Amino acid sequence: MSSSAQATALAHPNIALVKYWGNADAALRLPANSSLSMNMGGLTTVTTVTLDPTLSADQVILDGRPLGGEARARVVAHLDRVRALAGRSERARVVSRNDFPAGAGLASSASGFAALTLAATAAAGLTLSERKLSILARLGSGSACRSVPSGFVAWRPARRHQARYGVSIAPPDHWALSDVIAIVDAAHKGVGSTAGHALADTSPFQATRVATTPARFRACEAALLARDFERLASVVETEALMMHAVMLTSTPPLFYWAPATLRVMQAVRRWRKAGLPVAFTIDAGPNVHCLCPSEAADRVAARLRTIPGVAQVLRTGPGGPARLVDE
Repeated sequence: MSSSAQATALAHPNIALVKYWGNADAALRLPANSSLSMNMGGLTTVTTVTLDPTLSADQVILDGRPLGGEARARVVAHLDRVRALAGRSERARVVSRNDFPAGAGLASSASGFAALTLAATAAAGLTLSERKLSILARLGSGSACRSVPSGFVAWRPARRHQARYGVSIAPPDHWALSDVIAIVDAAHKGVGSTAGHALADTSPFQATRVATTPARFRACEAALLARDFERLASVVETEALMMHAVMLTSTPPLFYWAPATLRVMQAVRRWRKAGLPVAFTIDAGPNVHCLCPSEAADRVAARLRTIPGVAQVLRTGPGGPARLVDE
C-alpha cells in the first residue's frame, strides 16, 4: 500500500459479576465457565491504530511509553490476526491510553483489546459484526469479548470457537447501578490474569466452582433483569470469594489482596447489614468494586475515603459498547 490507514476506537473495561477464571482451551481463550459483566462507563481506553507501509516493525505505545516483552508480543500477535483476516501486511503504529490505572485488576486488558480489535479492523478496511468483533477480541484477552457489546453482557458456554462471544442482556440504562471503586494499590500486579488462568486447575476448589457456576449465573442474570439489588449483592460477593479461594489455593498460590482490600470488604458487609445498599466484588487485583444503586453512591464514596489504605475512589456506571471515535 502506498499510504497509511488509521482508525481510533474507544472501549470500556468491564467488571465481572459472575467471574471468568480458568480456561477450557487456553490457546483459543475458551473459558471454563460462563460469566456476566457490566461495562464501566466512566473509565475508557482509547486506541489509535495506523497501518504504515514505511514501518519495518510494529510500534506499540501505552500511556506514553513503548511496550516491550510479553505485553508487546500479545499486541503484535493480535495485529497479525487482523492482518491475516484483511489480507494486509503493513506494520502498525498503536497508540493507546487509559484514564484509569492499568494492570491493577480493573480489566485494562479487556478494554485494551476491545479497542485494539475495533481500531485495527477498521484501519485494515474491515467492517465486522459485533459478534465477530467479540470473538476476535476474545483471542487477545478473554474478557475483552465482554467489552465489545453494550451495558450488561453475558459470555455463555459453548464448545466451539465461533460460538463463544459476549452478548448484551440489558442496555446501560436498564438499571442505574454505580460501581464505586476503592483503589488500594494502583501498581501493576505481579501476576497477570493470563498466567493466573493457567493456574486455576491446580486448585482443588476449581472443579466445584465451575460446576456450581451455572446456578449463580442464572441467579445473577435474574437479579439484574429484575433490578433486585439484595439478590445481586448475595451472588456477586459469593462469586468474588469463590474465585479468590481458587487463587489462594492454586500452586503456587496467588495473593492479590492487600490489607486495605479486606478492610473495605468487611466495611461493606457492615454497611449493608446496617441498611446501606452496597456489595463488593473484586477481580484479579487488590482493588474493591463497591456496587450500589446510584442514589447511594455519594454515601458509599464518602465512607470509602475514610478507610485507611484507600488511596483513591473512582465512580462509574453502566457503559456502552466499543465504538469508533474521531481522535
